[in-house]
Amino acid sequence: MRSHRMSQGLVMSTAAAAAALLLTGCGPSQPQSQSTTAPATGQVSQSASPTTSASSATSTPSPSSPPSSDATGGGAPALCKAASLTAATDATGGGAAGSVYMKLNLTNKGAEPCLLKGFPGVSLVADAAGAPIGAPAQRDESAGVVDVVLAPGQTGTAVLRYTQAGNYMGCTLVDAAGYRVYPPEDTDSLFLPQPTKACSNADIVLLTIGAFQPA
Repeated sequence: MRSHRMSQGLVMSTAAAAAALLLTGCGPSQPQSQSTTAPATGQVSQSASPTTSASSATSTPSPSSPPSSDATGGGAPALCKAASLTAATDATGGGAAGSVYMKLNLTNKGAEPCLLKGFPGVSLVADAAGAPIGAPAQRDESAGVVDVVLAPGQTGTAVLRYTQAGNYMGCTLVDAAGYRVYPPEDTDSLFLPQPTKACSNADIVLLTIGAFQPA
């Protein structure tokens, strides 16, 4: 009897041990399945961020495109130079109080358009190659400065006023052969024959000149 009870106890302890082993074998399997899913979630969140940064980088160059179109715009004509101009005066403007108003006309004789902008330099001279006599023309700024584009054959005009030299007390009268005219921002000049009287006194101003306007 004792041996039979011992054998039954041994069988029950063996069965309990087997059940415990089964429980310990099944227990750790759940944490393993959770640990494998966690890295997958981390990889998805990391792979999404480069995609967003790449799309924003490709959109940034678009604002830089407009300046390139501005850089390719057409250029303005070059300033008119003495070598491509002819000079003349038109005294039909009349006179008042001992002054004569005339139009100083510069005409483009070249093959390309050019730009007249601003005031010419004007002075009376003794001859075509002579030095200025007296004071150069003062600027009359009553007419504003504008761009005057001259196509070949076109003319720009500025108002030139000459005051009679005999009107000034103390004027040392000398003969002038005409006018020397410097186009705006040019160091070369044109000689315009027009004999008249000048004052050699540098403090006496006989001439005023306006800015060029379309003819």
